[in-house]
Amino acid sequence: MSHADDLVIRAARVVLPEGERAAAVVVRDGVVTAVLAVDAEIDAAEEVVLGPDEVLLPGLVDAHVHVNEPGRSEWEGFASATRAAAAGGVTTIVDMPLNSIPPTTDVAALEVKRASAAPSAFVDVGFWGGAVPGNVDALAPLHEAGVFGFKCFLLSSGVPEFPPLDAAQLELALTEVARFDGLVIVHAEDAHVIGAAPDATGTHYTDFLASRPRRAEDLAIGQVIEAARRTGCRVHVLHLSSADALPLIAAARADGVRLSVETCPHYLCLTAEDVPDGATQYKCCPPIREAGNREALWAGLAEGLIDTIVSDHSPSTIDLKCLDTGDFGAAWGGISSLQLGLPVVWTQARQRGLTLSDVVRWMSAGPAAQTGLTDRGAIAVGRRADFCVLAPEATFVVDAAALQHRNAVTPYSGQRLHGVVRSTWLAGARVSLDGPPRGRLVTRPVRSSR
Repeated sequence: MSHADDLVIRAARVVLPEGERAAAVVVRDGVVTAVLAVDAEIDAAEEVVLGPDEVLLPGLVDAHVHVNEPGRSEWEGFASATRAAAAGGVTTIVDMPLNSIPPTTDVAALEVKRASAAPSAFVDVGFWGGAVPGNVDALAPLHEAGVFGFKCFLLSSGVPEFPPLDAAQLELALTEVARFDGLVIVHAEDAHVIGAAPDATGTHYTDFLASRPRRAEDLAIGQVIEAARRTGCRVHVLHLSSADALPLIAAARADGVRLSVETCPHYLCLTAEDVPDGATQYKCCPPIREAGNREALWAGLAEGLIDTIVSDHSPSTIDLKCLDTGDFGAAWGGISSLQLGLPVVWTQARQRGLTLSDVVRWMSAGPAAQTGLTDRGAIAVGRRADFCVLAPEATFVVDAAALQHRNAVTPYSGQRLHGVVRSTWLAGARVSLDGPPRGRLVTRPVRSSR
């Protein structure tokens, strides 16, 4: 059954698709070839025995990461982002089509992105394409080139080179993407509602929260649902923050609308009530909302209405966060959390009686299924040997300066979190943050358009 060039990892706790148990996981050529009893006799070239406080998880798949290289690599680049991913137990990231220059809105720009990523990726990297006004003819070629789907905004993205779609342009994009059964992922906030809301300028978080009301998110999600219903396109709601939209989501799914939904660690951990005045490191769009809303999002996860948890790692240089003035209106909106997603979510999940199997479903198996990366996301025979070794009861205090992110700013600074990532394994080999980079570029399996 085994060969002398196998790796075997033995652990008293292994999170498998059917649940958690002791096991010996056998790896050959970067793929899991057997999951056996923990004390099974195996002739292996290398044997690793995890400590009694450690759990073997599948590597996480983070399908919402803004790397920003090329063009804004001082915000974040592939080397720093993928080091941060590996340090946090993430073995695959999917890069958003903005805020790089050029944005990934045609095949030429995709090739620029790939050339930037290939020599410096410490974990596997895939790419989303972008749907912007005027590029509908570029969507099928991008799909054929292997992007996992197409991101669009329904209001200003914050960068001029990635403009939003109006209602007619959204319908056109969904109609085109439905033709080849692709996926459209949507930043769903309504521009008109936000345009009529109070101005965000100032240091009070309550004023910023009022400038991005739940109604803007709820109305936009309703519009996306109806457009998906008309066109038959698969759609995905990005970074859900408003739990008020959950009944809309449930009804749409009951009607057969092809809809999936994600949320993020910051919406599941942080609360509006706890954001200090001027603490612009907490600014993101849509915003962190009240504690009651946070608990409703956790309920949505438990009920299966929310499918995945992803970071929406959206970094910037420190000066763009306006920490000196504390002006929420002027600060860049984005949370840096790629390295911290697993401990943030696990810290909150364990307080609610949830398990590591739940966390793996939301942060590994779910994003792998959403993106079609069916070769990963679980510890099972035939899957890639991408692993995270976690000490779930160990704790640490977040030090922003010690993270692998390029810019040392995060709202989690100073928090004590449960869950220390002891090591990360990519295709059966331990990832070294000192290099050389071993990550691959990954694509959606290419099919011909209908």
